[in-house]
Amino acid sequence: MPLREKVSFAGDAAKLAGHLFLPDAARTDDAAPAPGVVVAGTWTSVKEQMADRYAEELARRGYAALSFDFTGYGESAGEPRDYESPRLKVQDLRAAADFLTGHPAVSNAQLGALGVCAGAMYVSALAAEDSRVGSLALVAPWLHDRRICEENYGGPDGIKAKKLAAAEARRRYEETGEVAYVPVVSGSDPEAAMPFDIDFYLDPGRGGIPQWPNRFAVMAWPGWLDYDAVAIASKVTAPVLLVHSEDAAIPDGARRFHDGLAGSREFLWTEGIQFDFYDQSPQVDFAADAAAEHFARTL
Repeated sequence: MPLREKVSFAGDAAKLAGHLFLPDAARTDDAAPAPGVVVAGTWTSVKEQMADRYAEELARRGYAALSFDFTGYGESAGEPRDYESPRLKVQDLRAAADFLTGHPAVSNAQLGALGVCAGAMYVSALAAEDSRVGSLALVAPWLHDRRICEENYGGPDGIKAKKLAAAEARRRYEETGEVAYVPVVSGSDPEAAMPFDIDFYLDPGRGGIPQWPNRFAVMAWPGWLDYDAVAIASKVTAPVLLVHSEDAAIPDGARRFHDGLAGSREFLWTEGIQFDFYDQSPQVDFAADAAAEHFARTL
């Protein structure tokens, strides 16, 4: 069984809490440092929902893998809470890379990153900016640009409405310190970030866990909607593996990201809906095996 250590480290904005999963071989006194992998889960998520799962699976396959809560989420410090900021999440990932490469059980010359869903955008941005990241694995990647956001959020008018709501929420926060929230997931609230009944997030046996409050800070919409992940591809020179399904989220964005990559790339297509890749077999096993093999070849 992999070892799991509760860890904390300094981010740019707050103290961050994480879990470091180490291979079973790390129990021995003469164990060699293992290659390190930083793991990022979906937008709004906490580490226990899917990042822990992938980090543990990578540790079973010989890697030292770090999952953690981003600033303002879960056990990490930071205000406002549950505020989705791509810019801040990339900064947090850089701090996680600092921690991981400085750990005595980790080889500081071998660093990979794995992102699930929107985590794929964030680890890709990290790799584009940080030459320490030698390899990327993107699982069921959500990789959007303006066109994809318009397709998924009600067209130009839908995006305009969300930005107007965000501006009002920002004004309210700056005047009163009060954060306006909507649910992340709800089939009954049309203002929810994902206005659908999604079993993964609503089932307490899956992602509907106590650590995740199911809330989205309304003032975060502009940072999310204006983020162009597809444009990042041309700046990524590290080898990239993408694992996806035609039945999962926005495969067109993943294809365009893949086509724009500057370095070597591999696309593995399999079956399953988006949420299967968060916690279900065989999707998680398939993706973890593929990622481990990819890191073995490229780190």
